[in-house]
Amino acid sequence: MTWPLLIGVFVFAYLLGSIPFGLVLTRLAGLGDIRAVGSGNIGATNVLRTGNKGLAAATFLLDALKGTLAVWIGWRWGQGAALAAALGAYIGHCFPVWLKFKGGKGVATFIGVLLGLHWPTMIVAALVWLATAFATRYSSLSALMASIAAPAALLLFGEPLAAMVCVVPTILIWVRHADNLKRLRTGTESRIGDKS
Repeated sequence: MTWPLLIGVFVFAYLLGSIPFGLVLTRLAGLGDIRAVGSGNIGATNVLRTGNKGLAAATFLLDALKGTLAVWIGWRWGQGAALAAALGAYIGHCFPVWLKFKGGKGVATFIGVLLGLHWPTMIVAALVWLATAFATRYSSLSALMASIAAPAALLLFGEPLAAMVCVVPTILIWVRHADNLKRLRTGTESRIGDKS
């Protein structure tokens, strides 16, 4: 595995991950700019605030699949390239060049990346997300809990290198949820299903 190849895989995955499906789909549906709705985020949770559940589901699915696809392509050259692709796709979603590096929080893309890297860990993270969401109806809290569960699960499954790489998305998810954390503490955080 050479550095030029790793960098090339990372850049390709970054560009794939930077496709802003939430923004594209809401515009195609005639709903305007999703960045002017709710939290201003381009992800599925904010798309749900438009009241269009189908569009929100499509956004989540496409944001996840771009992460999965990037990692699957990376696996062609081994684990190192797959991990580079995982980071590239996630960072691309969070910091897309097309939107002046102002993207989403990357939860769906992280789930997709986990599917490509190690599907049992993706199941664990998804179950943690679903359990937290069912209990609290807080998408942000669900994402935070799932992001912690992922590297922990990878360690338990005997995947230390993947666990170390996945710490980066975990940290970024917590950093990018800073405002959500403040609202969770004050009890003003919106719940799943709330409109803008």
